[in-house]
Amino acid sequence: MGSTLSFQYYLYVSDSKVDMLLAQLAPGFTHKRTTELSVSLKLFGGKQAREAPAGGERTAKLQRVVRYLEEHGDLGTVEEPGQFFWGLLPMNWGPFPAEPTLAYFGGTTGRTVVGLGGSGHHILGGGAPAASGVPRSVMPSLLAGLRSDPGIAALTEAIKHEDDGAHKGALAAVQRANEAMPGPDQNLEFVAKRLLHGPSPTTDGVTVLLGTPLYVAQVD
Repeated sequence: MGSTLSFQYYLYVSDSKVDMLLAQLAPGFTHKRTTELSVSLKLFGGKQAREAPAGGERTAKLQRVVRYLEEHGDLGTVEEPGQFFWGLLPMNWGPFPAEPTLAYFGGTTGRTVVGLGGSGHHILGGGAPAASGVPRSVMPSLLAGLRSDPGIAALTEAIKHEDDGAHKGALAAVQRANEAMPGPDQNLEFVAKRLLHGPSPTTDGVTVLLGTPLYVAQVD
């Protein structure tokens, strides 16, 4: 039998984050990758290259940014995150039940509780419409979306008067948000920007990590 092709089935891609990071890449690296992409497209003929779909352009830009982070950026893992982190975990995901404009992905390694959040319109193939105001990828807006859940709001309110209460409340909100997500787990791969990282205020020996994803893809 021949070898089986492996495809990435993207569920979420943040074009705004990708474009922002792409604009900051080292000019030499960007030129090199653009040239490689142009040569690849020419192999299919001029007509096909001119008619490359928007999805192909999105994937090319995303892959360029991820490759740059791998080679030159601070890309860590879930257990040891840098400014950005990569992971492959079973996760529940979808519109956050209390705030549908927020796309949320929740999972755990057993030692680290991982929450990823961003604007729902970045979900490919029919996500939530773009919300007005501050994007959900910004931490105050993301946490405000989580606090739309009455249980999370009550939890963070109870913690806020403790020492470092705002930080502890945010970590607790992420942990509780994971518990609130319905649906079965799916194996998901992602690269995300780290927003929040620290020990759980409610569970000994557990770390909580909150990020906003550049992409999330289903892995079978």
